[in-house]
Amino acid sequence: MTDQIRAVLQESRVEQVEIDRYAEEVSALIGTEKVSNNHIDILSTCRDYWPVSSIWMLEGAVPALPQLVVWPQTTEEVSQILALAHERRIPVIPYGEGSGALGGVVPLKGGIMIDMKRMNRIRELDHENLLVTVECGLNGALYEEQLNRSGYTGGHFPQSLRCSTVGGWLACRAAGQFSTRYGKIEDMVVAAEAVLADGTVFRERSVPRTATGPRVDHLFIGSEGVLGVITTATLRIWPLPEKRHLASYTFEKLEDGLEAIRMFMRAGARPAVVRLYDAQETGNHFPELGDKRCALILLIEGAAAIVNGEKDVIEECVSARNAEDTGPEHVKHWLETRFNISAASRLLQKGAVLDTIEVTTNWHNAYSTYSAMQEALKDVEGTMLASGHWSHVYPEGAALYITVVGFPGDDKIVYYKNIWQSAMTACLAEGAAISHHHGIGLHRGQWMAEEHGKGLDVLGRIKNALDPHGIMNPGKLGLGEVRKWQK
Repeated sequence: MTDQIRAVLQESRVEQVEIDRYAEEVSALIGTEKVSNNHIDILSTCRDYWPVSSIWMLEGAVPALPQLVVWPQTTEEVSQILALAHERRIPVIPYGEGSGALGGVVPLKGGIMIDMKRMNRIRELDHENLLVTVECGLNGALYEEQLNRSGYTGGHFPQSLRCSTVGGWLACRAAGQFSTRYGKIEDMVVAAEAVLADGTVFRERSVPRTATGPRVDHLFIGSEGVLGVITTATLRIWPLPEKRHLASYTFEKLEDGLEAIRMFMRAGARPAVVRLYDAQETGNHFPELGDKRCALILLIEGAAAIVNGEKDVIEECVSARNAEDTGPEHVKHWLETRFNISAASRLLQKGAVLDTIEVTTNWHNAYSTYSAMQEALKDVEGTMLASGHWSHVYPEGAALYITVVGFPGDDKIVYYKNIWQSAMTACLAEGAAISHHHGIGLHRGQWMAEEHGKGLDVLGRIKNALDPHGIMNPGKLGLGEVRKWQK
């Protein structure tokens, strides 16, 4: 069946006789029930939520196909899988739940998908030190639910919470919606265990910090499977908050909202949720507010005294920018709808091409980057909407999201490439970074050289040292040419 499916970006495939031999040998090591070449297993792990994948899927095509799927249950089994693949020179791609948005799991050269879903246990909950040790295949929502039952929160709430894994968060350097209080995933990691391409296993110690040279496990945070496979992690956790305060405001100008955020971050306030919408998105998400002003929603949580103090600081800063207080109801609405992406699915079925492009700006170029990217996207023929909002804020800047929707007719892939080229060109020209937390994957790799300069050469040297045969997730992070997907 899979032989009849068009694999648009398939660069190469391992000879089937080699795959069959590998399957037999690895089955002897980890068990036949953990190895499959069934069509349904291959199709279910061949792609992620990259919009291009969805466009092709509606046309009966996929980006590329793996040749084997394995489901390890222990770090030792991951080590055995990789050691044998290293010996046989067979590509390997780690797979969480496929919620990535940039083609990061596309098996360009075929090979083996390591589906991590059976490594799904919380191994230890350390109440005294506020730490949890967890296997990386655990679903994000189940992870949070298990912590909640013990009186804790992990503090990490990406929009993909219900369809992503702890390991996926680490591999893609993820950020959650409550990140301004709890930090991004790299702020939560105390130690990680990982397996290199040749099967070598290593783990750093679970201590607050060290000055004993570079932390090797931190090198794997954001590595997207090109250096090895993260199998377990020890993460910080927090007691469930004592108090929560919800507030929303509107501003006449977007610049006023940005300045208010800059000022309360400068003063030391750290609300869990900070989201500032342009007028277009304000009207889309909060119709009762209209589309003439820009909405800011805030959620502050923690110990009551801290919440009260942050509330006072924030109110002073937003008042100084002539904000209108619009109450807590809009935040409640956002909390109820924040995981709902059904509108995107409906638009896709109607022939739209849509994506969300997140970048990182400092405060001095926050508004200019928004304006430049919005203008560039609107200039692409077929674009119907280009709107934006900010979240994941820092004392030094914020993450900017630009949402773009177009109806380009038959040339959907050409249109998709055009909007990204326009957006990335504008982003880099303004001095912003090309990604905040969606990662690089396959698609964004085209701009990694412009983003990093000589730094990409250094990353390539690390890749070559740790994975000399290049078996780990080939063609991702801008490391290696992808002939069938270029600018």
